[in-house]
Order: sequence, then structure tokens, then C-alpha cells
Amino acid sequence: MSQTASAAAGAAVRPAAPGGGAMNGARVAAAIALRDLRAVARARSQLYSSVLTPLMLLVFLGNGVSQGLEPSRLPAGNFTAYLVAGTVVMTSVFSSTFSSASYYRDRDSGFLRLLLSAPHDPRTVLLGKSLAALLIGAVQAFLVLAVAAPFVDFGWQHGMAAGFGLALLTVVLLNLMLTGLAQALATRVQSMQGFHLIMNLALFPLLFFSGAFFPVDGLPAWMKVLAYVNPLTYAVDALQLATYATGSGGFIGYGVDFAVLAVLGAAVYALGFSRLPKLTWSGQ
Repeated sequence: MSQTASAAAGAAVRPAAPGGGAMNGARVAAAIALRDLRAVARARSQLYSSVLTPLMLLVFLGNGVSQGLEPSRLPAGNFTAYLVAGTVVMTSVFSSTFSSASYYRDRDSGFLRLLLSAPHDPRTVLLGKSLAALLIGAVQAFLVLAVAAPFVDFGWQHGMAAGFGLALLTVVLLNLMLTGLAQALATRVQSMQGFHLIMNLALFPLLFFSGAFFPVDGLPAWMKVLAYVNPLTYAVDALQLATYATGSGGFIGYGVDFAVLAVLGAAVYALGFSRLPKLTWSGQ
């Protein structure tokens, strides 16, 4: 980045006056978030892959299993409808991982040094970047649900408007937890390769043991234990309740689902804010 570009970028996120308080901090965080959102909007391949990949999985795998097998044991009665909650959660997982990579790009390009040298709390930088990742993940996940909804036979036990509202709340809480986790790891893991490796090793097993692709009721006892200590299980459960469920029987319930996601989201954000990002490219 040239000195002119760095100065211009610094002016965009620098508060109007030192000591401006929470209002200036909010403006700085919003400016950082807007910068990351614009970067993702320009990276159209990331947007297309984040939305089209789950939709293709939903179409091909859902229809293939529904036609090839008789999914009578599924609470949805149809594997395509059952798979929607899993694809929405998967979209959030992928989006939060990819969006958090901007932390490493900014650190290695020197832009993070510029941000942390400005006269505002370094936690404002973390807040702005995590806010952008939260919005990106939530919008992409909700877009997958909105595109799939007209083509899937949902029950909408609370009505379509209320069902979409509950699904949106679930998506926001899920992405809050995922971006908080990504932020906590990004401030501790030095390389982008190490970050993606840890995220993949942690999140892919959690995704498969969440009930996203098959019910957890028929699993062995030890796998059920893994499923119920898995935070993604509660996001899948809430999405299933909001979309195709005709009652609360056999589900965990909104109260527990939202409580688990909210508490874990707050906990991982506290962990992320407990350690400030480093100025050097290596994190030392």
C-alpha cells in the first residue's frame, strides 16, 4: 500500500477528535466494517460460491436422497426440507471463516498497523472487523433460506412471517458466535494457513454432528453426547423448528437454543477482546 493510500485510508477511519468517546468509537467501527463489506462486494467469486455451493448441495443431495431412499423417519418427511437448516448453518460457517481472513490481509499489508496507530481503542478495530463478518455471514445464510423457501414444502408452524423472523434471529446469533470464535482465534494464531486449518478441524466435525445432514436421535449414545455439547446443534434445532416443524415434540426448544447461542457468543467475544491484535506481521 502506498503512503498516499495509507494516509487516505487512515483518514477514513480516524475519529474527528481524540477522546470523542463512544460515538467516535462507533463511527470508527462502522467505517472499518463498511470497508470490509465493500471488499467482499467486489469479490464476486466469494459471494457466488458462498451462496451457490449450499444451494447446489441442497438441490442435488436433497433430491437424490429423497428419490433414492424413503426418508420416512425424518421429521420433515422430506430430505430436501430437512437439509435446508443444515445448508443455512454451513453457509454461516464458511462465511465466517472466509470473512475473518481479512484480518490477516490487513496485518500483512500494514493496514492493521495504521488502524492501531490511530487515537482510538484497538478493540474498536476488532469490533468493526467482526461486525462486517457478522453481517456478511448473516446475509448470505439468510439469502440461502430465502431462495430455498419457495421450492421446499415448509410447514411454518408459526406462520411464514414469524418463521422467517425466528430463522433470522437464529442466523444472527449463530454468526455472532462464529465471528466471535474466528476473532478470538485470529488474534492468537499467527498465520492465515494455521487459522483456516484450526477452523476447519474444529467446525467440520461440529457441522456433521449437529443434525444438519442426518438426525441425531438414531446415533449411538457417545455420538449423542457429542451432538448435545455441539453449539451448532442448537442452531440447526432452532432453524428446523422455525421452518418445517409442526410442533415442539422431539426438538430441544427455542429457549435452550437461543440461550446457548447467545451465551457462547458473548463468551467467545469476551475471549477475543481479552487479547489485542499485534502490530507486526508475524504476531510477535
